[in-house]
Amino acid sequence: RPLRGAGLPAAPLRLPSPFRHGHRQPRAFLLRPTAGTFLGGYDGKSDLHVGITNSHGVVYNYNEEGIHRAETGWEQCISIPLVQPDMFGLLQEWDKLLEEFSVGEAWLPHRYEEHDHNCYTYALAFINSVLAAQGKQQMSKSEFTEKFVIPQTKKASKYITLHQELTANEFYIVPLPDQEKQC
Repeated sequence: RPLRGAGLPAAPLRLPSPFRHGHRQPRAFLLRPTAGTFLGGYDGKSDLHVGITNSHGVVYNYNEEGIHRAETGWEQCISIPLVQPDMFGLLQEWDKLLEEFSVGEAWLPHRYEEHDHNCYTYALAFINSVLAAQGKQQMSKSEFTEKFVIPQTKKASKYITLHQELTANEFYIVPLPDQEKQC
């Protein structure tokens, strides 16, 4: 909703954060800055890093050192759920599928290439392997980005811009208890 003209009677304002604590987001595609956090100096131009969570919130991600299984470091990220609650078979098989996919030769450190074989390639290849196993149409990078990533990053961008403006103009920002659990 537009905040322009809301005035002091509308204070305090509560805005839901688009960021989530990634380790509390099972079976999700996660997106975060490669360095720092979205609210801690991200400029909108720096590199982003992606990963996929297992059912326990461990983030599987790929970089020049190979596959990582991170239990920390994804506390402020954009989360895109990948499995619907009614997909019982996939819910139970997810961890096994993710682990088996991640030990493949394609994800060895020497295969990493910053622009063509990176963390996004890894995450999308896993998603497409799950879709293929279900007999569903695979997605291109541009299709997945347009359909799932861009809507979430637009929300995050607006939130970051507002956060930067408020902090620059000496407004006081307090995370609410339910936001602390999510972020």
